[in-house]
Amino acid sequence: MRPRPSFAVPRAAPRLLAACGVSAAVLLSPVAASAATAPPPLMAQAQPTPPSPPGQGQLLPPAPSQPAAPSPADAPTPTSSAAPFTPIQLVGTALLVVLSLMMTAVAATTLWWMLHAWNTPDSLRRTGFRRRDHTPTKSFSLLVPARHEEAVLGQTLDSLAAMNHPAFEVLAIIGHDDPGTEAVAHAAAARHPGVVRVVIDSNVPKNKPKALNTALRECRGEVVGVFDAEDDVHPDLLQLVDMRFADTGADVVQGGVQLMNIHSSWWSMRNCLEYYFWFRSRLHFQAAQNFIPLGGNTVFMRTDLLRQYNGWDEQCLAEDCEIGVRLSTAGAKVAVAYDPEVVTREETPDTIKSLVKQRTRWDQGFLQVLGKGVWKQIPSRKARWLARYTLAMPFLQAFTGVMIPISLVVMLTVKVPVAITLLTFLPIVPTLITVAVEMVGLDDFARSFGLKARFRDYVKLVLGVFPYQVLLAFAALRSVWRQLRHENSWEKTAHSNLHRTPMADTAPREVANELAPVGGAR
Repeated sequence: MRPRPSFAVPRAAPRLLAACGVSAAVLLSPVAASAATAPPPLMAQAQPTPPSPPGQGQLLPPAPSQPAAPSPADAPTPTSSAAPFTPIQLVGTALLVVLSLMMTAVAATTLWWMLHAWNTPDSLRRTGFRRRDHTPTKSFSLLVPARHEEAVLGQTLDSLAAMNHPAFEVLAIIGHDDPGTEAVAHAAAARHPGVVRVVIDSNVPKNKPKALNTALRECRGEVVGVFDAEDDVHPDLLQLVDMRFADTGADVVQGGVQLMNIHSSWWSMRNCLEYYFWFRSRLHFQAAQNFIPLGGNTVFMRTDLLRQYNGWDEQCLAEDCEIGVRLSTAGAKVAVAYDPEVVTREETPDTIKSLVKQRTRWDQGFLQVLGKGVWKQIPSRKARWLARYTLAMPFLQAFTGVMIPISLVVMLTVKVPVAITLLTFLPIVPTLITVAVEMVGLDDFARSFGLKARFRDYVKLVLGVFPYQVLLAFAALRSVWRQLRHENSWEKTAHSNLHRTPMADTAPREVANELAPVGGAR
């Protein structure tokens, strides 16, 4: 997911804030900075009182005359008392400048890509699914890898089996050492015979891409779709995806995924908005540039294309990103659609520990893809630069995590010039605009999904900016550390069904054992 930039607050901030208030424009004004850091005015020199003439009411003899005060022209020129920078201070100041410029660039590009879908009303309309009369032309195999998901898998399989489409199958992929989840999957297969099948994954050690490749050999549909064990899926999704394939001639269709439980914790709201801007706007931008790290579910790929490229990379912790990069390099056409009515609904991690582990896995997966270097074969130079920037984001976040304590030390121990002090405030401008966009986005998100954004939600959104970025920076640091140590273990995210809504139709369905022909009776 996209980071929001962190920024360092220089030591001159209290003076600047006192002089300039909260306006970002004034914070960056050289005039205001000069006023805030200027020395106090010199006190006016007292002029000597001329003595009274003798005998004119003088009771005491006149005091000896004082020597005349030296004129300003005669005053010695003061010398600066500022000590020169030590090498360590120079290095710290240079790092502070680099961090400020880097965070300004990250914040500005993040803001631009967040707003990509809203460039015009027409561009926003094009991000959704087109609705028209359409005769389905594709058949689908829907893969659901599940490990220790007894609490959520049954309802997910029921919702997938209730899809409004004439030709699809659901493959629940269960580990051979997970009897609890296997029992839930077989129960769903019994409720929906001929629609739900159970595939046993015997790989050791286990991970998601190995499970997907195991099921890929069993797929009978023309298109493979991937869902997670906790997904809440709209029954009309397959009809719309089928139509998207027909309208665009795409090889891959990426549907929308949305975290829903905005009120669960202080970080869940930010997590939900990340998904909102990522799937509604950022992925559309990526697809337009012919480089896209695909999402982990609600993604649909031609089965023959997947088999041609040997499926998913079983050693990668971000198998969705990796297959997206490989297909982008091969010139595959990717269509993206986000429609609030039919997005796949999910939940945020239920603890901070779980959130950090999830982000660590994603970040390390991006680093693995960056290291493989397949993206270097993308024909477009612009797309290669975008790939380098996107995949290197964990390094940028990790660098931010290291620089946070360093910048604090520099601000407290080094008397930096005014110009550098102002420079450290540069990231504030795009960051404040980003926060304002997020607040508008929260309102739009709530209205789109029939939720209520309360006043305290906006307060939590603003107050959570910095601590949330600290969490992401820590996860990025952890991913770099794991990658350097060659630790590739899969840290699974637990699920609690916090996002579920009542299902419209989960009645058992029964069809023939073979996948029904497209357009035929089921």
